[in-house]
Amino acid sequence: MEIAFFGSSLLSAYWNGAATYYRGVIRALHALGHRTTFYEPDAFDRQKHRDLDPPDWARVVVYQATEAAAARALDAARGADVIVKASGVGVLDEWLEAAVAAAKRPDNLVLFWDVDAPATLERMSVNPKDPFRALVPDYDLVLTYGGGDPVVAGYAALGARACVPIYNALDPTTHFPAPPDDRFAGDLGFLGNRLPDREARVESFFIRTAERLPNRRFVLGGNGWHDKPLPSNVRVLGHVYTGDHNAFNASSLAILNIHRESMVRNGYSPATRLFEAAGAGACQITDRWEGIELFLEPEVEVLVASDADEVAQHLERLSPERARRIGVAAQRRILAEHTYAHRARQVESILDGQGGSHRVGAAGLSGRRASA
Repeated sequence: MEIAFFGSSLLSAYWNGAATYYRGVIRALHALGHRTTFYEPDAFDRQKHRDLDPPDWARVVVYQATEAAAARALDAARGADVIVKASGVGVLDEWLEAAVAAAKRPDNLVLFWDVDAPATLERMSVNPKDPFRALVPDYDLVLTYGGGDPVVAGYAALGARACVPIYNALDPTTHFPAPPDDRFAGDLGFLGNRLPDREARVESFFIRTAERLPNRRFVLGGNGWHDKPLPSNVRVLGHVYTGDHNAFNASSLAILNIHRESMVRNGYSPATRLFEAAGAGACQITDRWEGIELFLEPEVEVLVASDADEVAQHLERLSPERARRIGVAAQRRILAEHTYAHRARQVESILDGQGGSHRVGAAGLSGRRASA
């Protein structure tokens, strides 16, 4: 099938955490014989910070961040079998949501792909006049970055015809074990941009842990942290390009995963980097959220912490040998059950309407061990 996909960026992960998710899904769909054209705006300096050359598994169209240019892009996309509007494009989101819904024909599908569903649903719940509320029933299908039954129920309440979570996963061709790199060496590493709904949790889980363990080394990667007051044992790296993610994940005793507050409240919303770090064989410490055991087994494949004290306790007890065992176990689990090849087959089945998946309520992983 021909897929037209309007998203933030496929070519750049700069201020764009969804990039690796898009790449994994689209590359795996291409392997199944589907063709995607990805439409992305020239915005937020992302084109100046590309970390991916135009690939052979997708056609990429970069359009100017104006309504006229977006309209021309949509006109070019109208002949596709499936037209996707992702959340968080960053410019003209309201216009695109209405325009893609209006591009519905009897012989095509129009999809909304929500890469931050807990936050989107929370936004609409506090604003009854949010313009997207009225558009939800106009889409044939809502796919989400995750979220399980709570997200499915939330979209059903808004009149969605169908909602299915497509969870983050691993692309083993891009994220895999690598040699340690002194640039990223430390006892605990965290990689994530400084965002308003993430910063407080970084303070709670990462910065306070560094304060409790002054003799340990902490490594902080991502945009926006350069002017944040930090303990002296925290090294700030700035933006870490995706080509360095494997080395980053291999260079600390443990990698910390912190989910944004809305994702934790909702549950069933594993971040992309949980899978990427597991694919690299890293030992991970994650904040506690409902549903973690559907993806990784606590104490065996991942360590789970409720606060900085528990992060510090894990780190103090963690030997290099145990860290390696946990990392290997996590990698084995993710490769067996949570690659983008698994997710692409799920998407293909949903779009074909097979197996009863194309309906509201097909949460997929909630309430059972995940296997896509």
